[in-house]
Amino acid sequence: MMKKDAKLALIDNSIDSSIYTPEEHWKPYLTIEWDCFKATHNQFPDLSKGQYSHVLLTGSEASILEREEWVDAEVEVVHNAIEEGIPILGSCYGHQLLAFALSGPSSVRRSTHPEVGWISIQTKECSELLGESRQAYSFSIHFDEVVNDNENFHILAYSEHCQVQAFQWKSKPFWGIQIHPEIDVPHARALLKNLISLKLKTTPIYEEALKSTPRDSGLIKHIVQGFLSS
Repeated sequence: MMKKDAKLALIDNSIDSSIYTPEEHWKPYLTIEWDCFKATHNQFPDLSKGQYSHVLLTGSEASILEREEWVDAEVEVVHNAIEEGIPILGSCYGHQLLAFALSGPSSVRRSTHPEVGWISIQTKECSELLGESRQAYSFSIHFDEVVNDNENFHILAYSEHCQVQAFQWKSKPFWGIQIHPEIDVPHARALLKNLISLKLKTTPIYEEALKSTPRDSGLIKHIVQGFLSS
């Protein structure tokens, strides 16, 4: 059941909105009121006034290992949310930033095998966020990852190349997911094409992903429902 007067603070971590627009991907699934804050413009919610019941940290083209100045401010927001008991969901970069805020620099690292395209993940157990234990498919695009080095995180899901696909912190409503379940197949293909047009060193990876067969289990609806019901 959703909280009465629930309202979400969506922190947009994207760099170039012509390439990637997290707000557009998330808004079809948000069933409560929400405000968007642009982290790269140093726009963040004031959580001290009780206006927001949930905080969502989005993905980004940035690397958590090469942190810009605005990251410190966002980490402070995360700490404030935890102190206020406000549920947090971090996706991809937001997942990594949440881990960094909770456990420090040793909790994030460069991926030995980047996951780009539609991947298989295995949920370890039935959980409020991901539902029943099963194999599922989702779009993914990441070159960094979370490490459970001090066993601070309760692992909810993993994949062949990433041991922390989803975690919960201390049985409280603070969750991270590495995948991008909010990006459906048409938008994922468009994002890959946009990235290919930039002619980056990683272009061959995006091209290979674009050739692959899309598989999406629709995890997004259960994830959002579980998060907003917390």
